Order: sequence, then structure tokens, then C-alpha cells
Amino acid sequence: MTTAAAVKPAAGLAPVLSVSGLTTSFRVDGAWRPVVRDVSFDVMPGETVAIVGESGSGKSVTSLSIMRLLANSSRVEGRILLNGRDLLSLSDKEMRGVRGKDVAMIFQEPMTSLNPIFTIGRQISEALTCHGNLSAAQARAETIRLLEKVRIPNAASRFDEYPHQFSGGMRQRVMIAMALALRPKLLIADEPTTALDVTIQGQILDLIKTLQEEEGMSVLFITHDMGVVAEISDRTVVMYRGEAVEAGKTDDVFHRGQHPYTRALLSAVPRLGSMTDRARPLPFPVVDAATGQLKEAAEACRTVDDNRKPILEVKGLVTRFDIRGGLLGRKTGAIHAVENVSFDLHQGETLSLVGESGCGKSTTGRSIMRLLDARSGSVRFEGKDVLKLDGASLRTMRRNIQMIFQDPFASLNPRMSVGTLIAEPFSEHGLGTRAQARDKAADLMERVGLKAEMMSRYPHEFSGGQRQRICIARALSLDPKVIVADESVSALDVSIKAQVCNLLMDLQKSLDLAYLFISHDMAVVERLSHRVAVMYLGEIVEIGPRPAVFGNPQHSYTKKLIAAVPVPDPARRGIRRNLAADELKSPVRPLDYVPPTRQYREVSPGHLVRIDQDA
Repeated sequence: MTTAAAVKPAAGLAPVLSVSGLTTSFRVDGAWRPVVRDVSFDVMPGETVAIVGESGSGKSVTSLSIMRLLANSSRVEGRILLNGRDLLSLSDKEMRGVRGKDVAMIFQEPMTSLNPIFTIGRQISEALTCHGNLSAAQARAETIRLLEKVRIPNAASRFDEYPHQFSGGMRQRVMIAMALALRPKLLIADEPTTALDVTIQGQILDLIKTLQEEEGMSVLFITHDMGVVAEISDRTVVMYRGEAVEAGKTDDVFHRGQHPYTRALLSAVPRLGSMTDRARPLPFPVVDAATGQLKEAAEACRTVDDNRKPILEVKGLVTRFDIRGGLLGRKTGAIHAVENVSFDLHQGETLSLVGESGCGKSTTGRSIMRLLDARSGSVRFEGKDVLKLDGASLRTMRRNIQMIFQDPFASLNPRMSVGTLIAEPFSEHGLGTRAQARDKAADLMERVGLKAEMMSRYPHEFSGGQRQRICIARALSLDPKVIVADESVSALDVSIKAQVCNLLMDLQKSLDLAYLFISHDMAVVERLSHRVAVMYLGEIVEIGPRPAVFGNPQHSYTKKLIAAVPVPDPARRGIRRNLAADELKSPVRPLDYVPPTRQYREVSPGHLVRIDQDA
């Protein structure tokens, strides 16, 4: 184990990539400010090295420095040797010849990396024709071979399709095909699975492993997901505040980590199966990043009284979106986003809706809030049907049911101070004077772990985790009884995610809140939930107490979701989960489609599973 430098390669083998003394600075207010300082590591032939750390640690800047993709306002110092050539000494023209051919990169968000006005086939073919002497026909044939290699079904027929016609997982596969087009010796993957659902993430990880073995290439994998690191990397470099604080074999880093931050990062990882013997939700352990010390959660959340009447009752909820086509824009079909969904939610309870993107989780939450119009069904809050309320009654209802959205920055007006943002709902509903609204905002800031003197700041002056806390404070300003949390921790780093989840549990305990928690993060759901409902193609396929659903999953789709979760254990690194590469089926139906009548069987008290297994 070494610190602040990588383990030295075995004698006789030359590294594919050797980074030494890398320092990257940006010009700020006329002065150079280093954001990556003296980072060194090697990547050997056929090896996977992971760079891990939280947002702001310098991971992505390191990868962009290697690719020489940073803006002119940056300065990169040190040595970056790729197959013995110093990339920092190459001209821009020479560097263009290196990118794609010798080293390729996959970015986090494929939709921003793919040109929306060109077909998928053209974009991959372009890499082949720019760097090689292939004819158009040869490039097309090679492109189809690459698409088949990354497991895209019907590759030949999808050659002329556009990026928007592919799902997130398929777009990421296209990016991998593009990166592999010229058979580079090094692949840099910058958070390639962070935005993907667990099953798609598992498929992409398995695909990268398989292609690495077939092509014999090296991989530099950048992520903040320690489960992914354990599954894919041979060696790991841990970055913290722009420095490599620890590096070594992945097994050593995970089991014998020396730096306090490494231990803190690993301790904060939610682990599937950690709640096996616990009936109630349990807060995450609190980790001190400076010392690495772990403080276990003191006590579990309260027990829910099932004998009380549910505060929220959803029965037969149906939400569809019309599809129109032709010259006259007639209805040609409908997207069956939510189909006959039913569940109850009790005071003080957390019910989690889980499933992949496109399964109808968020549409269910928005339909309950009347942010989308449901076709049929009923949503009863304290006995009143929300779907039948008029404008004034709906406004009153929304005081009691609030929503926290996935992207806090998009939810906050950048022109308003956070104090004004938190106080605004209180003032708009006429619940008190301006002074009372300001006092309420200050109290809520303190309650969510921020200081009241921060009220004059603007959203851009806060980190992602702090902005999510501000959104929680704003949701609490009307003293709601139910909160719909739509992927509210999905985009957060592991330690921030644990802090926000603990905050939600603390608030639930003190305020007796009911949560509808929408997520695809199964490890977080296991820790946070009293009950879990699994959604597939707009329908609930399994619902029940969290220990029953996780401990004894019955539906094939539930089993698939649980099997796809990366486990932070390096001993599992060679395991292939052989997840089927099929995408979520389309919820688009013709106008004359009649949904089948579904039946459920009770496996154990409160644990229901859909009888048909055709999903």
C-alpha cells in the first residue's frame, strides 16, 4: 500500500498510461488556482484502475487533463505518458490523432455527447473514416459489427436511428461502441453508469469487463460508487480535495485502507443486506471524513400503527398520455404510464416505489399531487378525493402534501435568496406576517443542518447536498403531513446521500411525516423503508413489508432488480451476473388496447405478488 502515489508496476512490464506529478490549475481572478495537485499513478496492460472520490475531489479534471480536453484557462503540469509518448508535449493536431485511436473516453451523460441531428450509425462511422482509410460501405459494416458487439439488438436496422430513439442504457452502449471503434489501448470511463438504473448499470459493467477481455485493453474507471469500484477494478486511487490520498490493490484499499477519508468513504456506502435482522428503518452511520471514525445510528425509526386509518389511499390510479399523428393530429395510441395502481400510506410510514426509468414511479407521484391529470381512479387524502378537488380545495390540499424533486438546482429560482425561497410558500398561503415567514425559514434552515445566517445566499453558493436540504426545508415550510420524495438522493455522493437520508428519518420521527419515497437505489430503499412497492411497465408487480420483499422476493422482476445491485466487495470482482440485455418494454399501446385484469396472491401478511409472471 502506498499513499499519494500508485503501486509500482511489476518489473519488465511497461505501463500503458503513466501519470506523474500531475497538477492542473485554473485561472481565477487573475491567479492560478490548483484543483488537482501532484497526482501520480500507472495503468498496466489489460488492467482496470479506478479513481474514486466524491464530487469536487478532482477525478474528472484528472481524466480531462489526460485527454487534453480542458479549456484554455487551465494549466496542466507534470508528465502524462501514453505508450511512452508525453501527451503534454504533443501539438493539438497530434493530439487529435491520439484521441480515439490510442485512448478513448466515455462520458457520464451520453445524450450530451451524441449529436442529436446525426444518426447513430453516422456518428460511429465518422470515427472510422476520419482515422482510417475505410470506404463508406466498409465503415457501415464495421459500425454494425460494433453495435452488435455492445449487444444492441437489430443493429443493422438501428443504424439510421437518432439518439433520442434510444434509451439511456442503449445510448451508453452506443458511446462504448464509438469509443471502441479504433481499438484503443486505453479506455477512460468517466462516471459511465451513475445516471443509469441498477439493471442497466449491471449490464454496462458486465459489457465493459467482457470487451476488455476480448480486446485486451486497459481501463481507467472514474466513479464515486464504491460498489462499482469493487466489481470492476484491479487497483484503486482514492482522491480527496484534489490529491491522491491513497492507492493500491482494490482488495487492500477496501479491507486495509489507511487514510481516514478512505475508511470514511467505505463506511458510508449503503450495503444491500445490512437490514436483514431489522424490522424497522435504521439511520445510516455518521462518518467523520477527517478521522474516518464511525458513529453507529442510535435507534431505529418508530413503528407504524397499521390500525389507524391510512392518511393516503390510492385506488385504481390510471394515467395515460395520448399519442397523436398524421396531418390532422388524430390520436393513434397512448402511453400507459400508470395502470391500475393501488396502495395505502399511513402516518409516520415510508412506502418506497422502486423500478427502472420508465416504469411509472414519478408519474404516480405527480398524479397524486395533481401535477399530472389522471384518467381514472381515486386518491383519497384524509378521506377527500384529491382528483375531484376544485382550485381552492386543491391549493389547501397541497399544503398537506409536498414534493421534493430529484434535481434541487432546477427546483430553486437562481435569482432568489434561499431565505426567500423557503419563506415563499408560507407567505403565499397567507399563514403569517413577513417577519413570521422569515423566522420560520431561519428555524427550518437550522432544522435541516444549515445555519440561519446562510439565508441571504443564493442557490449557486451551495453544494448539491446543501441545495437538497434547502428543498427539504421549503417542503416543510407548510407543515405537510405527506412528502413525495422523487429520486431526492439519487444524484448525491455517498456521504451526502447518507446525511440527507438521516435528515429525512429524523424529520419523520419528530414530525410524524409520511413519505412516498421514489427511487431506483435499492440499498437506500432497504435502509429507509417500512414497505416497498415494485413497479414494472406502469403496474405494481410486488408490494409488502420491506423485510419480506427484500428477504423473500417473489416476482422475477424484483429478483432481477436486487441481483443487479453492485456489492462493495472486491471478492465478487470476477462474477458476471449475466443480466439479460433487454430494455424495459414499451408502454405504448394502440387505442383499442384493453389492459388485462390482474390478480395478486398473498405470500405472507401484507406481502402481495402479481400472479402472472409474463413481465
